[in-house]
Amino acid sequence: MPVVDVLMPKMGESITEGTVITWYKKVGEAVAQDEILLEIGTDKVDTEIPASDAGILAEILVEEGTTVDVGTPIARIQVGTTAATPPPAVPQPASTASPSAASAAAPSRTATTGSTSKGAPRATIRPAPTATEPVIMPKMGESITEGTVIAWYKEPGDAVALDETILEIGTDKVDTDVPSPAKGTLQEILVPAGETVAVGTLIAIIATDEAVNVATAEAVSSEGPEDQVDGAQEKETPSDGRHLSDGRFLTPLVRSIAQQEGISTDELVGIKGSGSRGRINKKDLLDYIAARKRPPTTAAPERPLAAAAPEHSPKVTVPRAAGPREEVIEMDRMRQLVAHHMTLSRKTAAHVTSFAEVDATNLVRLRETHKHAFLQQDGIKLTYTPFLVYAVVEALRDHPILNASVEGTSIIIKKDYHIGVAVNIDKTGLIVPVIKHAGRQRVAGLAHAAHNLAARARANELNPDDLQGGTFTLTNLGSLGSIMGTPIILQPQVAILATGAIKKRPVVVEDPALGDVIAIRHMMYLSLSYDHRIIDGAMGISFLRKFASVVESFDPTLEI
Repeated sequence: MPVVDVLMPKMGESITEGTVITWYKKVGEAVAQDEILLEIGTDKVDTEIPASDAGILAEILVEEGTTVDVGTPIARIQVGTTAATPPPAVPQPASTASPSAASAAAPSRTATTGSTSKGAPRATIRPAPTATEPVIMPKMGESITEGTVIAWYKEPGDAVALDETILEIGTDKVDTDVPSPAKGTLQEILVPAGETVAVGTLIAIIATDEAVNVATAEAVSSEGPEDQVDGAQEKETPSDGRHLSDGRFLTPLVRSIAQQEGISTDELVGIKGSGSRGRINKKDLLDYIAARKRPPTTAAPERPLAAAAPEHSPKVTVPRAAGPREEVIEMDRMRQLVAHHMTLSRKTAAHVTSFAEVDATNLVRLRETHKHAFLQQDGIKLTYTPFLVYAVVEALRDHPILNASVEGTSIIIKKDYHIGVAVNIDKTGLIVPVIKHAGRQRVAGLAHAAHNLAARARANELNPDDLQGGTFTLTNLGSLGSIMGTPIILQPQVAILATGAIKKRPVVVEDPALGDVIAIRHMMYLSLSYDHRIIDGAMGISFLRKFASVVESFDPTLEI
């Protein structure tokens, strides 16, 4: 059987290495395509990595807590194998070292401590003329053409380190931090907070240091911590930067934030983590920092709202003074964006909503059959969402006009099924991350994808790409207790399906032997809003019938 390597992925232009945080699969276990295989961390983000192929996890090459370069093989999957037994070791040619051995021998930063190994490349200090480095408004997605400067974290004259966060920007999809492209001094801010500019616009200038680090491949000896090149000592990783004294692992992202905020390891030990094995994640640390900085008698100031662009951003108005027995609450940025998008959608698409009722009894039984074993084996709850996403894809296969967008007088049919799943973020609003290539996954893979996106959405850890490219949206109103709704289309899509709460009710069913009988069944209402410019009522109702047929035909005895 063929064997494929799982490589440490590249998570950004300036990211050169990653740390294996947790393996979710063991050697010999079966893995499905797009099933979550492991979690990795960098100094910018922690994320879960899906399997690229289905098969058996043949070998783990990089253990938990180990940091390796981008592109390094970290595991091997024997594809096309279904037996849950460890496959034989993959032979290596006698004259060629294995990728893992080559990686270990190569002059790269793969050690888990801060020491420098003999033969590793060192940074040399070479004179260079004073130069400037531009900071431009980054492109945060294919459809993003502009961004708003929300806040500057540095002022002109402040020193900045390479990849240190210097400002926060916002788009109509997501807010994100922007790292410095160079080490030096922030020389000039060209776009103040609150202004919206086009992607590629120069927003600041950094004066780089007079001397720059130039990596060399020359081997040097490691005869002690005093080793220097050209009189400058190489920066080492702090010895307390991998694990806390209580044994909990610190991801590179958490370590980076803690270092920037001056939080000691002793202080970190006292923080309760909500991650796996009590691990401190980004949200835990940011919540702790916010609580530590909050004055005891006054509330923390709200983050300044970004100004609105005339065409693409919500307008900022002067707050109205409260009248007698009134309370004025200003919309936060997320609520303003939701208001803007929903109003725009109503003006763009000719909304029509059709309704249907589905007997979800087989769906309920199928989930009940597998939910306890799924929780034990996969570590996540099996909700109704992955089953509903599966049914959506099957209905879209027969109704491609609903998996489309409209550009002028052209209808763009999408060949991939990228399903957006609405996630409620406490009381702050709604966000719609996208399950990419949902048509290639079974229910189990969809369950992991949906759980991963929802967890990262609520922890404010989504990447801009997680919110891009959706072709159809599902909003499960039943998870909030509602039985029915009339959802608004998420532009530029042409349809959105809302599923209501599943309720037991007496209904009339046809029994082959007894004829019409009254039985207790699990029933669910469906609401499909679609763009009447290109979708007629007959097509919308046909989609609902197909969706209902898939749900009603689930076999409770089948594997997921």
